[in-house]
Amino acid sequence: MVGILEDKDRIFTNIYGLQDWGLEGAKARGCWNATREMLGQSHEWVCEQIRESGLRGRGGGGFVTGFKWTLMPQQLSERPHYLVVNADESEPGACKDREIIRNDPHLLIEGCMIASYAIRAHTAYIYIRGEYVMERERLEAAIKQAYAAKLIGKDNVNGWDFDLHVTHGGGAYICGDETALMESLEGKKGQPRLKPPFPAGAGIYGCPTTINNVESIAVVGTILRRGAGWFSSFGRPKNAGTKLMAASGHVNKPSVVEEAMSIPMRQLIEDHFGGVRGGWGKLKAVIPGGVSMPMITREQAETVLMDFDDLPRVQSRLGTATMILFDEDTDLVRVIARVSRFFKHESCGQCTPCREGTGWMWRVMERMVTGEAEMREIDMLLDVASQVEGHTICGLGDAAAWPIQGLFRNFRHEVEDRITSYRAGKPHVQGAALVAAE
Repeated sequence: MVGILEDKDRIFTNIYGLQDWGLEGAKARGCWNATREMLGQSHEWVCEQIRESGLRGRGGGGFVTGFKWTLMPQQLSERPHYLVVNADESEPGACKDREIIRNDPHLLIEGCMIASYAIRAHTAYIYIRGEYVMERERLEAAIKQAYAAKLIGKDNVNGWDFDLHVTHGGGAYICGDETALMESLEGKKGQPRLKPPFPAGAGIYGCPTTINNVESIAVVGTILRRGAGWFSSFGRPKNAGTKLMAASGHVNKPSVVEEAMSIPMRQLIEDHFGGVRGGWGKLKAVIPGGVSMPMITREQAETVLMDFDDLPRVQSRLGTATMILFDEDTDLVRVIARVSRFFKHESCGQCTPCREGTGWMWRVMERMVTGEAEMREIDMLLDVASQVEGHTICGLGDAAAWPIQGLFRNFRHEVEDRITSYRAGKPHVQGAALVAAE
């Protein structure tokens, strides 16, 4: 089943903040309903229901959520279990989790409690990015409401002792990586850890830990209330459920919407975001989900589906499903140069390919913007990008390489034309507003 999603099937019914975000408003929308009954089932039952629903990680990785929970030890020991919710959302272009936090925070709090029960944890942490000040304040206020109503805490009405804490990050992109997030949460420098050991074996404070995205956790309560079969009825096989998707850049109505997985990208853009500014024919490229995903062409966007398995068909990825659209007046070379500068700045410097490669790629991209580069440097740049990709502790190396690969895969001619023009004495003149994301 694909869009447009009916209102009765939406999980985030206050995503635009038009209703009360507090406890009473959340209860009126169904949150905290039958939570005690859910926690009266076995830990295994909760994991199995989420697994049967087909829920995959909504932070971009797409790992099967229910299966991830089962990787935690089945027997308790002297080491407590922990749940950590990744609310860092520091990918440029990503803008969905903040809407949950500030407009429907109780869905997240309830989901934290249910997920913690499933993995046998009595404590959870929500790690929120440094720039989300208002969102953190809203979340902390909602947590206080839940404590006051005895919905969470010791001896709460739901029958599972549970404490929830909020940790405010320092604003580093690298802390979106789950292992760097754990380092930061422990008060150390936010640098990724080597794996193994994996978090389920040795996470925060050396204890078994599960890390999930905000949206992955916030949908759990509704899935259990409405049934795994209901959730899995949306989208294609292995791409089930509803998902928050967004568009920014050159669209008429930039916003965040909830839609069924596997909706065609063009339908999503035209039905929800008012279409491309100036009409579909003006579209030049789309980044499907945060700037680290490789961009695709208008022709590819015509037919591709918004899910984990179809976007790889056009050599891109779903990511966070927060699209950035560029019209034909956009200087895509400058866009990717700007993206390269971001990843160079945010590299923690721990891995040599990333530390040295991101800076080198950015400097070459800057010369390609003006056309001062040489033709042979195009293949040299792609070779370096391939050496950075897959050779770092965390995914930042991949994130830095993919945008460059996407540019040259689909728009190599633009760079070649620019270099040729520069050699002919016609240097490229940069416009005043060429980058939609700047």
